[in-house]
Amino acid sequence: MTALVLDAPGAFRLVETGTGAGTGAGQPAPGPGDARVRVHASGICGSDRELYQGNRPEGYVRYPVTPGHEWSGTVEAVGAGVPEALVGRKVVGEGFRNCQVCDRCHAGDTTLCTAGYEETGFTQPGAMADTLTLPARLLHPLSDDADLGAAALLEPAACIAAAALKARARPGDRLAVVGTGTLGMIAVQFLAAVSPERLLVVGTRPDREQLSLDFGATDFRTRDQLSDQLSGYDVVIETAGSASAARSSASLLRRGGRLVLTGIPAAGADGLDPTDLVVRQIEVQTVFGAPPAAWSHAVRVFDAGLLTLRPLITHELPLTDFASAIELVGSGDPAVGKVLLRPQGLG
Repeated sequence: MTALVLDAPGAFRLVETGTGAGTGAGQPAPGPGDARVRVHASGICGSDRELYQGNRPEGYVRYPVTPGHEWSGTVEAVGAGVPEALVGRKVVGEGFRNCQVCDRCHAGDTTLCTAGYEETGFTQPGAMADTLTLPARLLHPLSDDADLGAAALLEPAACIAAAALKARARPGDRLAVVGTGTLGMIAVQFLAAVSPERLLVVGTRPDREQLSLDFGATDFRTRDQLSDQLSGYDVVIETAGSASAARSSASLLRRGGRLVLTGIPAAGADGLDPTDLVVRQIEVQTVFGAPPAAWSHAVRVFDAGLLTLRPLITHELPLTDFASAIELVGSGDPAVGKVLLRPQGLG
C-alpha cells in the first residue's frame, strides 16, 4: 500500500503503508466507528498547492500529512458499530472532523465546531493514498452506477451546495456567479436549477463562455466588460478567491441583495466597503467547507443526474506523478481544469 506524505512544504515522499495489493491485506482493521475506503481518485485544488508551498494559514495544517480532501472510493472494511452493508458501497466523505457535542455541532454547523479545526488532508491523513480510514459517520454513499471519477469533485460541489443554500435563490431571480474555475462552473449549475430570470457568469477566462452557457447561464462577461450599468442582481455567488472579485460581486447587487463569498483571498487583502454594505443593506454570507446538509444536497443532486462534473476534469495522473500534477494546477494554463490523482493507477 502506498501513501504520499508531505513532511514539510516542498518535501514529499511515497511511503509503503502495508503489504497487500488490492485486497486490504496487511492493513490494520478499522477501529470502532471507522471505515476503510479504497481510494479511486483524489482531486487537487488551490488549497493543496498552499499545503505544498507552505503558505496555508497557521493552524490549518499539520505536517507531516498525507494530502487529499477531494476524493471518492469504495468501502472495503468497517469497524465495530458500523453497518456491514457499507462494505462495497461507492462513497464520498466529509472532511471536517467535528466533535459532535458542542453547540455548533448540535445545530448542524459542523464546520464551526468549537473544539478546533481538524480536516482530512490538512491535519488528518487524506486520500492521496491507496486507502483512507475515517469515521464512517462522515461517509455519503453513492448510487451503484455512480461515476467515481466525477464523484471526486463532490467536495467542491458540497461547498457550492452550502453557498446555494445560503443564497436562497428563487425562480425568477436575477443571479450571477463571479469566477469560472471548478467552483464557478458548479455554482452555475446549482443556480440554473432554480429557473432564474437571468444568470450572468463573470470571469477572466473567455474560453469558459460556452461551458457556462451549456450549464445554464444566460450571459457571460469577462471582468473588463463590467460596467456601472450592469447591476440589479438579487444574488451573487463569488468563487474566484480574490478581493477584487469580492468587490466586483458586491457591485453587481441590487440594494438589499445577497452576496455569498466562497473564495479565500490572500492574507491582508483589502475588503468590502462597509459603508457600501450598510447603505445598500447588502446581506453577506460566507462558506468555508460544507456541513452535512450541504453534502447531502450535493450527493442527492449528483445521484439524480442533475450535476455534470466529468467535463471539468482535464487530467488524470497516477499518484506517483504528484509533482507534475501540482505543477499543472499552478501553471495558469487555461487548458488545465480539475486534476485528479489515481492511487490505483489509470487502468
